[in-house]
Amino acid sequence: MLYLAQVRKNDFLDQHQLRLLARQEVDNLWAIIPEEAFILLGKGNPMSENFLVLVELSPTGDIQRVEDATNWVLHLVQTYLTTGITPEFLLHEAERAEHWRQSLTLQNQDLARRSLELEARREQIQALEESLKREKNGYHKDEE
Repeated sequence: MLYLAQVRKNDFLDQHQLRLLARQEVDNLWAIIPEEAFILLGKGNPMSENFLVLVELSPTGDIQRVEDATNWVLHLVQTYLTTGITPEFLLHEAERAEHWRQSLTLQNQDLARRSLELEARREQIQALEESLKREKNGYHKDEE
C-alpha cells in the first residue's frame, strides 16, 4: 500500500523514522491518517528531517520502496491547483450533480406516471370500442 510520509528524527533511537500522513485507498483517493503512526527507517537510511516521501509498504508493514514525493506533489499542483479546482469547487459541482440527478429522477417518475395514465386511457378507449361494437352488432341483430 502506498503512503505519503514525512521523515522525522527519533532522538531516543538515534535514527530516522517515517511519520505516515496519508494512505492511498484507490487511484486518486487518499485518506488522512489521523493518529500518529511511525515506521523506523534504520540507521542505513539517512534522510533530511521533514522531507516528504512516498513509501510503499508490504501487507506485513515492511518498507518495499521509498521515493522523493516532490514530483508527485508537483503533479498534484499542476493537475488540480493550476486550474482552480478547489475543495469548494468540487463540493459545489457535487451538489449540482446531485440536484441534476434528483431532477432527472423526478422527471423520470413523472414520465412513468404519464405513461401509466396513457396506458389506462388506451385500455378505456379499447373497452369503449368493444362496447360500441357489441351494441352496434346487437342493434343490427334486432333490426333483422
